[in-house]
This record gives sequence, C-alpha cells and structure tokens, in this order.
Amino acid sequence: MTLTPDQIIFWQWEFITLNATLIYTWILMVLLVIVSWLITRNLSSSYQISRQQNILEVIVIGINNQIEEISQQKPEPYLPFIGTLFIFIAASNLLSIIPGYQSPTGSLSTTAALAICVFFAIPFYGIAKQGFFDYFKRYYLSPTPMMLPFNLISRFSNTLSLAVRLFGNVMSGTMIVGILLSVAPLFFPILMQAMGLLTGLIQAYIFAILTMVFIAAATQYKEETGDNKNG
Repeated sequence: MTLTPDQIIFWQWEFITLNATLIYTWILMVLLVIVSWLITRNLSSSYQISRQQNILEVIVIGINNQIEEISQQKPEPYLPFIGTLFIFIAASNLLSIIPGYQSPTGSLSTTAALAICVFFAIPFYGIAKQGFFDYFKRYYLSPTPMMLPFNLISRFSNTLSLAVRLFGNVMSGTMIVGILLSVAPLFFPILMQAMGLLTGLIQAYIFAILTMVFIAAATQYKEETGDNKNG
C-alpha cells in the first residue's frame, strides 16, 4: 500500500528524483491554470452569466466573506494568497477520486512547502501593514523582549503544525481506504472515498482559515492602536 506519492518513483538519476508528487503537482497546476483561463476569458457583468462564472463568483465571495470576518479588514489584499491556498488544496484532495491519481497533499514535502509559504507571508503582510520595526516589536518582542525566544518557537511551531496536520489527515485517509479495501472490497471503500472528499474540503478550509488567523494577528495591531488613540 502506497502511503505517500513520494514512494512512487518515475525516473531517478543519482540524487535527482522524479516522483509522483512532482508529476501530479505540475499536472494540477496546469489544470488549474487552464480551467481558470476558460472560466475567466468571457466574464460578463450582465445579469445573464454562465454557470462556470456563477460558481467562480460564489467561491470568491465566500472566501472574501471569511477573510473579512476573521481579520476585520478589507479582504482584497489577502484574497489572492488565501484563495490560491484553498483552491490548490481543495482541488488536490478532490481529484483523489480519479483512479491512479495521487494527491500531492499526501506528501509531507508538499504540505511543508505550503506551510513555508505561509511562514513568509505572515511577515510580508505584517511589515506591509505596520512597517518593519513596529511589526517586529509587536510580533516578536511583545509583551516583553524576554519573550523573543518563545515567540520565535511559536512561529516555527505554527508552521510545523500546518504542514503535519494537512499531511497527517490526507495520509490517514489513504491508509483507511487501503485497509477497508482489503477487508470489504466493494461497499466500504466507496463510502470512505465519499467521506474523503468531504474531509479534503474541510482540510483545505481549515488550512486557509488558520493561515488567515496568523496573518490577521500580524496585521491588526496598528489599526487597534490607532482606534485607542482616537478614543
């Protein structure tokens, strides 16, 4: 039983390895680019819009509302990053219903790469909103400079938890389906596959929500301080 797409090797030369994780990640990215182009090439502002545009607008509005609710800020600056994370993870998990497809999020290297993107996005948005010194003071030296080591550990642990949580849930789903397939090869795998699709959407939602929570924590302070001063 294959637990992770990293185990499936298509080509290897010395230390260079082409495994299923890389192959299916690139296939997924190309597929998302093509689908995005097909949906957005004929966007309309009239009342009569295509079904594809309607679905796209529902997704975008839903993500916008979630970002605004969590951050209490305008969602536009964060929509491209948060939306990309959610759509990539959700599509990666949903496509696992296709026979032979191996979800890239079933690889720790993929989930770690996504978590590293979040790790660098947090200071990017924080510095853009507050400035470097205000961000560093608020995010790493609060409430006292003595907390710097603990705050650093907290930031790294958040990144690690994002990567391990997503990887663990996807891998455990694959393992359960494989076990049930050997025990009851007809009914239970179909049921678990359906549950896996729901779980995949939930994991994409959780990853995106936690990312927005971390970013909101790094960007809200200046607005709160300004409000207190005005009051």
